[in-house]
Amino acid sequence: MFLGVDGGGTKTAFCLVDRGGQVVARAQAASSYYFSHGIELVERVLGEGVDAVCTAAELTPADIEYAFFGLPGYGEAARDLPVLNATPRAVLGHDRYACDNDMVCGWAGSLGAVDGINVISGTGSMTYGERLGRGVRVGGWSEMFGDEGSAHWIAVRGLNAFSRMGDGRLPEGPLAEVFRRHLDLASDLDVIDVVHNQWQGDRGRIAALSRSVTEAAGLGDEAGAGVHRGPRAGHAPRL
Repeated sequence: MFLGVDGGGTKTAFCLVDRGGQVVARAQAASSYYFSHGIELVERVLGEGVDAVCTAAELTPADIEYAFFGLPGYGEAARDLPVLNATPRAVLGHDRYACDNDMVCGWAGSLGAVDGINVISGTGSMTYGERLGRGVRVGGWSEMFGDEGSAHWIAVRGLNAFSRMGDGRLPEGPLAEVFRRHLDLASDLDVIDVVHNQWQGDRGRIAALSRSVTEAAGLGDEAGAGVHRGPRAGHAPRL
């Protein structure tokens, strides 16, 4: 029995398969992206997910022959690696596992672990590819100054356009009314209360606003459409 765990900014997915590749059980838990909530979050989420998927399969963690944990943020803070590498041991009760960044899950799952490139664009974004045993990662520099094209990136630029419409720096388009309706705003300035006070800047909840930007673009909003067109692409290293 083998366990695959794919962490992300919105959720963490758990899948048990047998030696024949048949799916035995699935489970889902909260996001395991720990930069905003502390590294202790990882063990809690992994523990809940492993318990759930093992219960569904009527197994115990000891029955798992090997597991792979794809963790968001893995490798992006060197001092955290010893903790992240040890965390599954506390959850499984054994050492038959490996850890890496969740980008590896996307590459392996989409291409069957053969040479090629996988582009991730979810809450965050990055690209990862392998050729002749060499892996290259591009992007994934966090929502603060990277993750171009991700849901969070789209949402923040949509919020910026809304703020400029609200105080007259940008002509008002459909995006303004879409945001007012979706966020139930009594005044445009209430968006500050929603995002900073009520949501506490939660990465996942902000990212979900990308749907509103897409809706506005579909209604002909030029600012929303401009967000989707995005910045000019740079040059990536060759594999």
